[in-house]
Amino acid sequence: MGSIKRQLLFGLLGLVLAAVGLGAWAVYRQSRAELDELFDYQLRQMALSLRDQAFGEAAAPAPAPEDFDFAIQVWSPDGVRLYLSRPQAVLPARARLGYDTVETDEGAWRVFSHEQRGLVFQVAQPMRVRERFAAAAALRTIAPVLLLLPALGLLVWLTVGRGLRPLEAVAAEVEARTPSALSPVADRNLPREVRPLVEALNDLLRRLGSALEAQRRFVADAAHELRTPLTALNLQVQLAERAAAGEERTAAFAAVKEGIARATRVVEQLLTLARQEPEAAARPAMETDLADLARQVIAELMPLAESRAIDLGMGRAEPARVMGDREGLRALLANLVDNAVRYTQERGRVDVSTFTADGEAVIEVTDNGSGIPADERERVFDRFYRRAGSGRAGSGLGLSIVKAIAARHGGRVELAEAPGGRGLSARVTLP
Repeated sequence: MGSIKRQLLFGLLGLVLAAVGLGAWAVYRQSRAELDELFDYQLRQMALSLRDQAFGEAAAPAPAPEDFDFAIQVWSPDGVRLYLSRPQAVLPARARLGYDTVETDEGAWRVFSHEQRGLVFQVAQPMRVRERFAAAAALRTIAPVLLLLPALGLLVWLTVGRGLRPLEAVAAEVEARTPSALSPVADRNLPREVRPLVEALNDLLRRLGSALEAQRRFVADAAHELRTPLTALNLQVQLAERAAAGEERTAAFAAVKEGIARATRVVEQLLTLARQEPEAAARPAMETDLADLARQVIAELMPLAESRAIDLGMGRAEPARVMGDREGLRALLANLVDNAVRYTQERGRVDVSTFTADGEAVIEVTDNGSGIPADERERVFDRFYRRAGSGRAGSGLGLSIVKAIAARHGGRVELAEAPGGRGLSARVTLP
């Protein structure tokens, strides 16, 4: 896109020229109408003034001079032309009384014919004479504006430059900032037209600051959370190295494998959470049936459920279609079901349901485990929060991931007591 100054300059000058052109055309039309009225009056007066002149072969007025704009013809009662002031003029051989406009090889003529004393007097004037006078009047109107056009252009350029100075000041202030300077741009003494831009920029800076702060917290929390399993893993490796052969070494390596699995799960959860951040690039939305997705997730987690003798299956399996990120929705379901299976006692029950309610798609995962006290149901969505005394090792990221994915799809997550008064019901509602 080009310069705003240049666009405004040429745009305003173009509008001025168009207005002047329209004004000149209006002046031309008005002048033409007034000149037609004036010259028509002259034609009539000139024709009337000829009635006292003598016309005939013996006494005829001398031909008119070359610069005389009018042509005069006189006819006798029997149709004989007695006089023609401009022999070179091509005029009609017959006259129609009153006013008339006649087309000839020399152009249009305005004619007035009058009968007096048995003679017909005709006075004619070329229409180009009237057009010349009207054009001269229009030119006199437009000429001063055309002469002032360069000065007007300079004035527009200076005025637009002064008007854009606040934008240049804002641009200079932003350009002078360091990447870490996210304080709002001053919006005092700014024109009304510039203030929305600065307000939008300040809002962007606020959101960017929040995102950077969230990123810093995420990195710090991730480092803290990874330090514990990695430290434990290091100790377990040392114990395995010192362990004697046989059952002691087998147990030590089993502990190492368990530590590696725990650290791997933390890393996987961190990566999943990072992919669901609002600032992350969104994947293309596609239509997804939550019932089909739930069946896939149940099949994937069935080995974990069977290892703990948990009855995992579908409750209501009604079609519930949404537009969204299929992989993100799969991660949401997987985390809900994984949490339910891990925090339900052995030989428990976990049901996954999908249905629609009030025009929205619903995912509901219920279990008959120990549940979550009402005063902790909001805190469990915080990153790395783990309930004391839960008896299960985890990353504390599962429900944070669920909430982030639901929010990205414009949905909400609610935790409540499961039907029957025991366990937990997690419901996700999506548009």
